[in-house]
Amino acid sequence: MELEVEAWTFSFCGVQQQSVESPIPAAALDTEFKRGLGLFSSTMVVAGSMIGSGIFLVSADMARLIGSPGWLLVAWLITGVLTVAAALSYGELAALMPRAGGQYVFLRESLSPLWGFLYGWTFILVIQAGTIAAVAVAFARFGGLSETAYLIAPIKVLPGYAISLSRAQLVAIGMIAVLTITNMRGVDYGKWIQNLFTVAKTGALFAMIVLGLTLGWNPDAVSSNFGHFWTVQNPQPIVEGLSALTAFGLFAALCVAQTGSLFSADSWHNIATIAGEVREPRRNIPLALALGTGGVILLYLLANVAYLVALPLDAIKTAAADRVATAMMQRIFPGAGVIAMSAAIMVSTFGCNNGLILVGARLSYAMARDGLFFRKVGTLNAARVPAWGLALQGIWAAALVLPRTVLGKDEFGNSKYGNLYGNLLDYVISAALIFYILTIIGLFRLRKIRPDAERPYKAFGYPIVPALYILGAAAIVLVLVIYRPMTTWPGLVIVLLGLPVYYGLRRLNAETQRRKDTM
Repeated sequence: MELEVEAWTFSFCGVQQQSVESPIPAAALDTEFKRGLGLFSSTMVVAGSMIGSGIFLVSADMARLIGSPGWLLVAWLITGVLTVAAALSYGELAALMPRAGGQYVFLRESLSPLWGFLYGWTFILVIQAGTIAAVAVAFARFGGLSETAYLIAPIKVLPGYAISLSRAQLVAIGMIAVLTITNMRGVDYGKWIQNLFTVAKTGALFAMIVLGLTLGWNPDAVSSNFGHFWTVQNPQPIVEGLSALTAFGLFAALCVAQTGSLFSADSWHNIATIAGEVREPRRNIPLALALGTGGVILLYLLANVAYLVALPLDAIKTAAADRVATAMMQRIFPGAGVIAMSAAIMVSTFGCNNGLILVGARLSYAMARDGLFFRKVGTLNAARVPAWGLALQGIWAAALVLPRTVLGKDEFGNSKYGNLYGNLLDYVISAALIFYILTIIGLFRLRKIRPDAERPYKAFGYPIVPALYILGAAAIVLVLVIYRPMTTWPGLVIVLLGLPVYYGLRRLNAETQRRKDTM
């Protein structure tokens, strides 16, 4: 029993006796993993982690905020420029430091171990687990399961919060469990699922675009949308007295709308997190980042063009449950369109979640090796994957499926419920952008402090492209802080809660080391 407790303690004396005060040389490569991912599989991880259910939904809310077909496409173009610019910059960092942990390692090496920990803390606590929970529930919803078909009715545990178990929640938890166990069997299993489902969902998205641009061509929608391409009509106010009808309001709306489109294009950096399992990582990771993000962004832009040639903007704004793609396919194939889109989105979300689950435990593995997470998580199983990290990630993601937020009453007096993970993800969008900004600032710093380091790939357009990303992302964060404070400040609080944890772990580890030194 004493050995079991020891295995779960936090300690700087990890598997390789390394310390956050003595970082691993950037040029070193992980040798403990199986390098089973080539360029194609790496690109599938990038693309598969990006394409979930967002592209089929978020254009409705974006259209309501922006109120213009042309500016809706501009909003997606902004997302594309920012995403590809960041990916090209991350390519240099990944080639310089192709280690398990990705962004955590980049921040640790370029800025400080504290910044690496704060990112890892937020990633493990909310970003990755919350996204896994959200995608799993979306899978169940599009499978026709209801979150109100309760096996255990909501039980209020705190003011404004409850816990429930519906059929949709049960299937979501089952999906997380199946993919977690599969990935614990080895990277080849996760790779096979990722490749298969990414090819399938990319093909489905491409087919939807082709159908929308051909059979879905609606002369009335084309005349309305492209005849008034830049005209802003009846936009939803950002705050009282400010909407996209003014120049500044349009700028603010484009920034606020990024919370939907950027989230739909997020997780592109996951491949850097599993760099230890990529063959020729210094070549393949930058290429996979460029190919994956570029390809997905092109598909996203074309999908929105398809929506606009098939549906008037008002129909996009008012699509039932924001299911724009379903509304388009229903117009093309009445009755069958709903079934076809539901099946496509289920394939998409299943593949997306496999990529998220495959990747997430590698970051906690890297933190554990630095003594900043349970030491057991820093070990590999016989299949040479971090099974303990996968298990903990799966348990935490499944746990986030259960809590509900109480939204009030409907017209019949029944309680309405949201999902806690949805609130948490809203909160950390700004924080995630801040970490992206800091990581690219770290690129500049590493150029200064390690000018002679081997850089097999150098960021495209340096320093202009990385600098433009920093400016663009900072502008979005500033607008969100001002006009969406209720979903911004809680995320910053979540990040800052990691400070006492970090310094507490440092003291605990220092004391543990002193005791060992005196033995």
